[in-house]
Amino acid sequence: MDDKPVRTGPGPEPQPSTGPASADAGLTTGALARRLGVSPTTLRSWDRRYGIGPAARADGRHRRWAPDDVAVLETMCRLTASGVPPAEAARAARGRAHENTPPVAPTAPRSRAAGPLPLGDVRQECRGLARAAVRLDAPAVARQLDRAITEFGLTVAWQDVMAPALHAVGRKWASSGDRYVEVEHLLSWHVSTALRHHTAPVGASVAPVLLACVPDEQHTLPLEALNASLARNAVPTRMFGAAVPADALGAAVRRLGPAAVVLWAQSRATAAPQLARHIAATAWGVRGARAQPLVLLGGPGWSGRPTRGMVRPTGLADALATLVAAYGTGQPV
Repeated sequence: MDDKPVRTGPGPEPQPSTGPASADAGLTTGALARRLGVSPTTLRSWDRRYGIGPAARADGRHRRWAPDDVAVLETMCRLTASGVPPAEAARAARGRAHENTPPVAPTAPRSRAAGPLPLGDVRQECRGLARAAVRLDAPAVARQLDRAITEFGLTVAWQDVMAPALHAVGRKWASSGDRYVEVEHLLSWHVSTALRHHTAPVGASVAPVLLACVPDEQHTLPLEALNASLARNAVPTRMFGAAVPADALGAAVRRLGPAAVVLWAQSRATAAPQLARHIAATAWGVRGARAQPLVLLGGPGWSGRPTRGMVRPTGLADALATLVAAYGTGQPV
């Protein structure tokens, strides 16, 4: 018995169906957007503005992206993630396709995050970093960070490239459930790695600056940026990191006799004014020559808190200038 369909009435001969999920049909715009870590609106915009679109459309209307189309878009995403303007990236991606180079093999979806980050008016380098982070492109994130620090210096790289990207991820995470948590973790880890890579320890010939998060505070990246910037300015530091217990912090101050102590609080819930006052009042040395540390309160958690006798820097550059001036090492690098 053959496998031809049986005709049950008048009408045209039935045709075998390939089904809607045929591999030849290509990817839908939504599926491709999830794979690349961009929004469907971005793909449509690239198609409309730069001609980076599918070669064929199902039913003459719906976009279906073939493997060659995907390869061009992956090139476009890699270039924009590295900071190349979209128009220039589109020309390069189309040129690659016209040269008939082997297409990039499709990759598995990299992130559940969808759509760009709310960055506002930021540097091009910040946008490139954010794109790479959303796509979970770790090599591109590392390259962007290293390039920003090398070209702009630690202070500008932190304030204009790293911090805005981190803040945007945090806002997106807060408004999108947990869809961006993997983006935040990857970006934070690479920022920390880049800052440590560019930190050279300074000898302890003079009293150091002690940097610590208050108890219950886990956000260390701003302190890591300050630690790296101080090292570049030949200011010795002791970095204690996240959630330092009050007793341990007090013991470290008495043991080290630091010239300054920087206490970081990201939120009002973690800020500890009583601890800050205790550290500012801690003294050491012989009678008649006792010394106390300069206390800097960093982070938005201290907003609205009494800070008499303590310094509230407005940002990394302000904190760096204050501490460099205290050490008399000249203008901050």
